[in-house]
Amino acid sequence: MEPITIIIGVAALLVGAGIGYFYNRSVVQRGENSVRERANQILEEANKKTQEMQIQAKDAAFEIRQQAEADANRRRQKLTQEEDHVTNRRNALDQRAERLEASEQKLNKRQSAVDKRANEIDALYTEEIQKLEEISMMTRDQARSQLLAEAEKEARNDMARIIRQVELEAREDGERKARELIALAIQRVASDHVNEITTSTVPLPADDMKGRIIGRAGRNIRTFEQIAGVDVIVDDTPDSITISCFDPVRREVARRSMEKLILDGRIHPANIEKIVNQQQEEVEKVIEEAGEEAAYEAGVPGLPKPITKVLGRLKFRTSYGQNQLYHAVESSRIAAVIAAELGADVEIAKAGGLLHDLGKAIDHNVEGTHAGIGAELAKRHGIHPKVVNAIAAHHHEVEQESVEAVIVETADAISGARPGARRESMDQYIKRIKALEDLAQSFAGVEESFAIQAGREVRIIVKPGQIDDLEATRMARDIAKKIEENMQYPGQIKVTVIRETRATEYAK
Repeated sequence: MEPITIIIGVAALLVGAGIGYFYNRSVVQRGENSVRERANQILEEANKKTQEMQIQAKDAAFEIRQQAEADANRRRQKLTQEEDHVTNRRNALDQRAERLEASEQKLNKRQSAVDKRANEIDALYTEEIQKLEEISMMTRDQARSQLLAEAEKEARNDMARIIRQVELEAREDGERKARELIALAIQRVASDHVNEITTSTVPLPADDMKGRIIGRAGRNIRTFEQIAGVDVIVDDTPDSITISCFDPVRREVARRSMEKLILDGRIHPANIEKIVNQQQEEVEKVIEEAGEEAAYEAGVPGLPKPITKVLGRLKFRTSYGQNQLYHAVESSRIAAVIAAELGADVEIAKAGGLLHDLGKAIDHNVEGTHAGIGAELAKRHGIHPKVVNAIAAHHHEVEQESVEAVIVETADAISGARPGARRESMDQYIKRIKALEDLAQSFAGVEESFAIQAGREVRIIVKPGQIDDLEATRMARDIAKKIEENMQYPGQIKVTVIRETRATEYAK
């Protein structure tokens, strides 16, 4: 039973395997057929698309060919038009060249005619020149020289006339404005200082005091002179003695010491030395206070102490009777007003006006001019360079580098030249007047010259046969310029040239 069952089982397996094989084969065949059909469809679709793309490509190529042919036709037409334009332009240029050639031929003919005419004119001109030279009995160069001389003379006359007119207008306008400015400056300063003259005369209570001052065998006066560094002059002048010294500070110390000794009554060498030393200390204090007070009054703060001490020494220095410290303060105030009116630096102008005569305090001990000495001293102590230049240039010893320097010079002149500011010795006055007349007399054509108005005007009488009216104008200007260059004077000097012509006849 069991073998049959096994056989049946094996047979069933074989039958199942066969059925499975055939079924699987049929499934595979069906899949292959499906794949083959799908591939055929894809090939058909690809062929269709290929045909369509070939058709599109042919169409695009045809369009491109048509467009290229159209572009080529357009370019061909444009080139044809440009060729026509170039041809037309060449024809126009040929025509223009022909016209220019014809014009050149005409110009050549005209130039020939002009040259011929110019030659004829030159010949006529030469002939006329020869005739004119024969008539005038002068050569061409001589006639030209005479004509130029006449033209130069006429031009000089016109120039002198114009210069005189311009100078007159400028002088009138300038003098008016200057008077207003100076009057305003002086009015605003309104200085109350009067002229102070440091004297060397010491009054005595009695004439017998002279003997006590001299002492036994002159020992008192010798001691006083040696210690004070002055000369004591005891002469016949009643009730007074004279102290002489070039240093105003030493002279002031000696004057104070002598007055103290006279009041004290004890005049002997020991007391003389003590009193002189005391007065030296007192005068030094006075000098220092005077310098500080002057700087305060002028409105110039911050000056170095050595500068104020030297400035204070001007309290005992005078020039033509004018106290130099008061003059410095007054100049500073005037300079400040002028600078304010002109829009310049007021502080620089004030400092320059105050310190411009600084060198006069030490010029007797140091070699050089007071302007140079003062400028060097100010520079050494750090004063502003513009102020240093104003000090050095107020007498034109160096070039003025700023408008403030000019203002300082002007303020110095105003302060020194105002009425009553200074006095002058008779000898110096006569020398200055004589020098002024001699300078005017040195010009050719001057007949006489007179200095009038205390030397503030010079009148010159010229020879009318040598100097004409216009030359007189030039002479006045030249003389004024020479006075400025060669003389020192306060204020200004008026130059007047007088030309007088007289005609005289006699009736017979």
